[in-house]
Amino acid sequence: MQRMSSISSGSSASARPELKEKFVSIYSAFLRGEDPSLDQRNFWDELFLLKVNVSFLEKAIDDLGAETLLKLKATLNTIFAQCSAALSSEKQAICRVNALQTLCVLVRCVFRKTLSGVDVIDVLVGFNRAVTEMQVLITNVSAILVGDGQPSLKNLTFKFLLILCSAVDNISQNKMLEYLMANNIFEPLSHILSTPAARDEHGYDCVVLLTFLLNYRKYESANPYIPKLSVLDNELVLNGLGVVISGVLSTVNRKHSAESAATPGWLGQIGAWVGGMFVAEDEVKEHPREAHSIILLSLYEAVHLNRNFMTILTQTHTQVPASPVMENSSPAISRMLSEPPSSEAGKSITEPVNLLGAFLTSASISMQDIKEGISGARARLCLNTLTCICEDQYANAFLHDDNMAFPVQLYRAPRRHRKVREQAPMTKPLACAVLELVVELMLTHKCQKVQVELYSKCLGIIHRLLCYQKRCRIRLTYDWKGLWNALMSVGQFLSTVDEVANQRGNVIDLATMVVSLMNLFITYGDTFLPSPSSYDELYYEMIRNRNSFDSLKKMTEKFGAGSDSAQTAAATKLGLSLQNIITLIEHFLGKIDSQCTAKHVVSLERDQVMEVIRENYGSLTLRLHDNLDYYEKYAEKPHEKAFFTQLMRTMVSEVRRNIALSSLESHSMLEEFTTIR
Repeated sequence: MQRMSSISSGSSASARPELKEKFVSIYSAFLRGEDPSLDQRNFWDELFLLKVNVSFLEKAIDDLGAETLLKLKATLNTIFAQCSAALSSEKQAICRVNALQTLCVLVRCVFRKTLSGVDVIDVLVGFNRAVTEMQVLITNVSAILVGDGQPSLKNLTFKFLLILCSAVDNISQNKMLEYLMANNIFEPLSHILSTPAARDEHGYDCVVLLTFLLNYRKYESANPYIPKLSVLDNELVLNGLGVVISGVLSTVNRKHSAESAATPGWLGQIGAWVGGMFVAEDEVKEHPREAHSIILLSLYEAVHLNRNFMTILTQTHTQVPASPVMENSSPAISRMLSEPPSSEAGKSITEPVNLLGAFLTSASISMQDIKEGISGARARLCLNTLTCICEDQYANAFLHDDNMAFPVQLYRAPRRHRKVREQAPMTKPLACAVLELVVELMLTHKCQKVQVELYSKCLGIIHRLLCYQKRCRIRLTYDWKGLWNALMSVGQFLSTVDEVANQRGNVIDLATMVVSLMNLFITYGDTFLPSPSSYDELYYEMIRNRNSFDSLKKMTEKFGAGSDSAQTAAATKLGLSLQNIITLIEHFLGKIDSQCTAKHVVSLERDQVMEVIRENYGSLTLRLHDNLDYYEKYAEKPHEKAFFTQLMRTMVSEVRRNIALSSLESHSMLEEFTTIR
């Protein structure tokens, strides 16, 4: 009997329905098309007191078919509206947390569905009440951002907004952002940046969100965030933006310094490479620099749009504040910000004392690898930012001021022909660091598949700095000989590019830019070169490197006789630019040959050649070139439109990938709010 009794009780136990937590039970009913809120007055208040089972809700919505999801449109609209209302300041903090978590899951999962011909706004909010509901949502979200609530609640709010902005790869096709345009949140974001405590907690997410909003349909329609940032003159807000950007860039620089110091010799590198062949893909170390393209884009937007930001860019600081670890940031960002640099690395790097110095150091890291993809995009972004800086009068004055000289650490990639030994940087005007940066990029990335855009931007930056020096008669103490040789080396390289590569990008135009810069030195060098003897050095180096110009001349003859009218015109222009240089070289070579004959020697010593140059200036006749000191102002549209559109797709995808819904349940905010009654 006892045995039968035990069997009977066991079978009855197995027949009982499986117990579900209340949240799971309620949302299971919602997703079956039922309405458990009927005849329950306080249903929603009680629901938002329940802990959100993010994993269950995400899987349940993902498992729904497209047709089923459309049938549940009214239910989803109701849940969305109730979540928006629950964000009101009148509600308990735990209710607002749970409502935000629910909204994060709804938005992410519904956008993941491929609903052809169906508008996501209609499925989530409903067309009939979208304007009203989104206004309520954005009003409540703004109140949270400017309120005195817990930092974790604001972190979750930023996570929701970033999920909303990163829902679609092409941010301009994300129609939900139209409501953030109509009810813009620029003021709440400005409040975060201007408040030190809030900026320390949420600064990174705030800057990323602002950058996304600035790039929504920026080429197609009026974006209200662009004029607001353009006219912003609140020093507290601008300084806060600069502090966030400089903090992140400085962290990148410190980490790179630590990694460089820990880099093994060539034998260790081979061992690491062989060992890496047997490491699982998911164990491969993430490169935190990938996550910083968005910060470089934020800096570009500030420099490009707001002239007042130039004062922040050049302000000196006794110490660059470090970026805090933000729990709700992406894993790559969190790891990067949480890992302190080693003490040894700290000894080998000079911390930049201003944002511009931190940017130049970071740019030197980014420019070590400019292959196609995100690395090439990051280098191009840095060059675009430098172009904007070098066009600004105030920034140029700071760059060339001898009294505002700073040491800037510029990193160089190791090459076969040189050993890179990082040394303490010298204190000099920042314009010297800019020139060194672009020269290094041009000299270390010569390949048959010429990256025309990057070379063009490097030459354009040099041109802008020289034009400013000529206009203001500034005599910069710099290694001009190194720059001249770099330009002639680039010219020699361009002359060797094959015809197919030339057709991919107009290499002849690049060669013309190189020659024009040399003509600028010849024609106007007396206004900005350090001393008259600099001309002697210039002519000597041109004579010594005459093969470069001979190669360029042959290039003009080769492409000038072709059938391509565009190439023929470009080659003709290059030939005209070369006339003065060829005349100059032939003039002095004739004098040098005469001296060799008179002295019965095969060649002259350097000092003897310099003496010949000094004695024969008077008999040299050159042609005056027009517009050598003219350059076309930087314009993002239309030249950079395709680049920034693709860059934003990459950034949005990166942010979306790094915000995992599963992490919503592991935030410290859940511990914060468990004590609330």
